[in-house]
Formats: sequence, structure tokens, C-alpha cells
Amino acid sequence: MERSEGGAAGADEAAGGAGAAEVLDRPLPEGVRRKVIALVADAFGDLTVAELPTQLRQYARFTPTRRAKFAGNAMASALESHTLFRQRVAELVREAQPELAEALDAGSVPAAADPLDMAAAAYVLRPPGWVKLVAAAGEEVQRAQAEKAEEDTARELQRLREELTAARSAARDETEQMRTELEAVRKDADRLHRKLRSAENDVRRGEAALRKAAAELDSVREAAGAEKSAAETEARRLKTRLAETESALEASRRAAREGRSVEDMRVRLLLDTVLDAAQGLRRELALPPAPMHPADTVEAVEPGRMTPKDVASRALSDTDPALLDQLLALPQAHLVVDGYNVTKTGYPTMPLEKQRLRLLGGLAVLAAQTGAEMTCVFDGAELAAPVLLAPPRGVRVLFSKPGQTADELIRRLVRAEPPGRPVVVVSTDREVADGVARAGARPVASALLLKRLSRT
Repeated sequence: MERSEGGAAGADEAAGGAGAAEVLDRPLPEGVRRKVIALVADAFGDLTVAELPTQLRQYARFTPTRRAKFAGNAMASALESHTLFRQRVAELVREAQPELAEALDAGSVPAAADPLDMAAAAYVLRPPGWVKLVAAAGEEVQRAQAEKAEEDTARELQRLREELTAARSAARDETEQMRTELEAVRKDADRLHRKLRSAENDVRRGEAALRKAAAELDSVREAAGAEKSAAETEARRLKTRLAETESALEASRRAAREGRSVEDMRVRLLLDTVLDAAQGLRRELALPPAPMHPADTVEAVEPGRMTPKDVASRALSDTDPALLDQLLALPQAHLVVDGYNVTKTGYPTMPLEKQRLRLLGGLAVLAAQTGAEMTCVFDGAELAAPVLLAPPRGVRVLFSKPGQTADELIRRLVRAEPPGRPVVVVSTDREVADGVARAGARPVASALLLKRLSRT
């Protein structure tokens, strides 16, 4: 065994000598750096305290996750400045991943290999050409980020175009409606003008009749005094008729004025209607919390009712917990959590019951801090007995029905939400993430939620 370890160390020194002449002229890409720290954190436990640099000995009893979190910078510095420490880590990496090490030494990188994993291993093992592998990984990450940003920009542009089209269509409809109403008002005005002209003709005819009556009255006066009384009576009758005609004329004029007031009133009413519609839309965007949510309508098995028969605009990194805080700060945000995916990522050695209680406790604190709606989904097939669970305040807990997976229940929850509502789905399952993304939700990794819960 000692000869085997010595041979591995000699091979590593030879490989290190071949790669030592190569120098990385730029900082490690962030993705490669995280992978390197993870490799060192995993290899930490197989090293003795004497083999560790002085600044790393205080982290010897830490778990790999805590070492990566608290000693990441120190491990990266020690890996670069302590050759013997790097060579010892390289030996452990070769033992853990012999096929990857052989491929790197031979210069034949598998086509399906993750470029970040290959670059991190190359940085530790230092085979010939390791600098190119690290640089290529950095370029690959930058290219992936640029493609994602371009896709996001294209989707946003498409959304804005659709909104513009809808706004134009609504404006056309409103304009057509206003034209129709204006045409009706114009017809009413024409009708009133015709009535006014008819009244004016009546007045003119009345005035002519009055003049004729006056002439007749003069003739009657000259003809006979006996007919004076009759003439006066006729005159009074004609004056009464004139007064009625004048009253009718005044009524017609007043009706015309009122007609114009009606037209002004209709225009004003139309304007008030448009303004009220705009205010109603504003109020709708600030509606109080609804008594029910779309997730309440999705059929599932609630805890406590299961039987043994039922059991079967600064860009943030995707690993930055602040990203989750920003998503949950959106209005009416809904966080859907793939329960066992998160617990088996963060604390897989705990019993399922304790996994559920620990996750739900963290989600309850997060719900109280953010005010967002939260739904945690567990796979009913994982249960071996009925669950008697009181969901924490602010967290909806659902178990999938027999014959149905938690992934299917999550996709149904996302489809139940109205388009445009911010929905965040926590799952590392790529199939789940792709499915909910197509449905309009925002997938995030389980590790991101675990990091955020560790801060509460």
C-alpha cells in the first residue's frame, strides 16, 4: 500500500512539474472557484492535522459544507501557496476520481463532462494544458450567462410587444365606441335643430296672422262701433294665441339649450366613465388579500387525513440567497417548495419526520419575514404511515395522492395560478424546473433556499 501511495505521489509530482510551468494569468472564474473549494472541502477529512497548513487547522473538525462556507478563501489561498498541500489534495482527488484524473493526464477530455468539474480538477491536478481548461471553463460560463441574458431580453421584448398590441386594440375599441356615441349625439342635435326651425316658422306665421288681425281690427273699428267689442275680443284671443306662441317659442329655445346641455352631459359622462375605469383598474392592482388562493383549488391529500391505503436590477448569482429575497418581495409572490428534494439535499441523514419538521419550521419563519404565500409539497409515496401534522402558520402543506408524484402536484399548482403572478418553485429536479419554467414560474435550486433558511 505504501508503494502504491508513493507511486501516486510521484505521478502527481511529475504531473505537477509538467503543469507548474503554466501560470494562470487571470483570476479563477467564480464557478471554477466554487468547484475547487468543494473538492478541497471533501478531501479535508482524509488529511491529518500535520498535513494541513497552519491557517486551515482550525477548520479540521468542520463538516465539508461548513468548511466550504467559512474557510473557502483560506483553502483557495493555501491551495495556491502551499505546494505540498495541493499535491496531497491532488492525491486524494486522483483516488476519488481516477478516470477523470487519467483523462486529464492523457489530454482527452470527455465530450459529455461538465466543463466546471473538469476545470476544477485540472486546477488541483495541474496536468499539461490545465490553464487552457480553466480559461475555457470561464469562457463557457460567461457564454451561458450571455445566452441567458439574451433569452430574457427576447422574452421581455415579446411581452412588451403583446402588451402594446393589446393596448392598441383597446384604444381602437374605445375610439370606435366614442365615434358611435358621438354620431348618436349629432343625430339628436340635428333633430333638435329641425324642431327649432319648425318653431321659428310657426312664430313667423303667428306674427303674420297678428298683423292681419290688426288690419282687420282697424277695419272693424271703422266699420261699426257695434263690432268693436267683438273685435276687441278677437284681438284678445289673438294676443293670447301670440303669448302661447311666444311661450312655445321660448320653450323651444329652452329645449334647444337643454339639448346642448344634454350633449355636454353625455360627453362628460363618457369622460367620467373612462376615468372611473382607469381608477377601477388601479384599485384592482391593489386588491386586498383574497380569502382563497389558486393553490387551494388543487386536489391533494391534506395532512392528518391520510390512511395506510393512501400512502404510495443588479444581477444576482443563482446561488445568492438575496435572489430569493428579491423574488419573494414581489407583490402577491407564491413560493412552492419540493419538500423532500430540499430536505434530502440539506439533511439527508435525518428521519423523514424530522426532515419535514425542520423544513416547515424554517418556512414558517420565512413566511413571517416576507409575507409571501408558501406551499410545501411532499411525495405521498415516501410515507410509511399516516401523517399527523399541524401545518405551521403561513405555510400550506400538501401530500401527493396515491399514484401521483409530488412533481405532478407542483406542476398542477403552477398551472392553477393566473398568468402574470410571480410564482417561485424550489427544486433541484431538472425536469420539474423545466416544466414550471414553461408554465411561467421561476425555478430556483434547493441549495438557495437552504442558504436562505440558514440565515433565519
